[in-house]
Amino acid sequence: MPVFYGTDIASSLMLGTAQYPSPKVLADAFRRSGAGVATVSLRRESAAGGAGRAFGDLIRGLGVPVLPNTAGCHSVRDAVTTAHMAREVFGTDWIKLEVIGHPDTLQPDPFGLVEAARILAADGFKVFPYTTEDGVLAGRLLDAGCRVLMPWGAPIGTGRGLANPYALRTLRAQFPDVPMVIDAGLGLPSHAAQAMELGFDAVLLNTAVAKAGDPAAMAEAFALAVRAGRLAHGADPMEPRDMAAPSTPVLGLAVLE
Repeated sequence: MPVFYGTDIASSLMLGTAQYPSPKVLADAFRRSGAGVATVSLRRESAAGGAGRAFGDLIRGLGVPVLPNTAGCHSVRDAVTTAHMAREVFGTDWIKLEVIGHPDTLQPDPFGLVEAARILAADGFKVFPYTTEDGVLAGRLLDAGCRVLMPWGAPIGTGRGLANPYALRTLRAQFPDVPMVIDAGLGLPSHAAQAMELGFDAVLLNTAVAKAGDPAAMAEAFALAVRAGRLAHGADPMEPRDMAAPSTPVLGLAVLE
């Protein structure tokens, strides 16, 4: 199981809390998923009136670590301010750092991300940066004080899976001892299994579960896929070949003349 900033996590599946059709469906999805971490937006928690408080109580009642995020922030200032507010609201130094650089692709702003990560790490935050699969950027984030990396699989909400498996495999090999979570873009349980087979420590997703016809069933399917991928990676799978190789030995077979 993954370890983030010295904390053991019960599952390699991390689940978002937005877009569910009802609080009951959200709770059922978490129960069936066995998710080890719940991510939550401060904007949702801070909703006006009793709805915001009720949502906060629901999240705290899930019984898993909460990872607040700076979703929707497009500047360093907004991200840092939101992180400080989240620490006060949720009582945790964990923060999923998002600094969005493009409104259509929701790609992270690499320059703002590093700057915000450095500011927050210096202020005692345990930063989980939402980043791309770029190895140079990953190194800069580690230098800034991050001890976890969260590269995207594909743009947020697209459900396309791992858009660049080669780059993700390279990133994993470049920093073998850094906990890494595939965050965003996963649409099917098979995508999560593939990420775990590449050696990533966890996956984080939201839309694929929340927008499914049966969110609870989809959450359980992702949980099974994550476990299968993790077991497969640990089993040292065979390397792919260009040519066929018989699975049944030829030696000892009868020869008919």
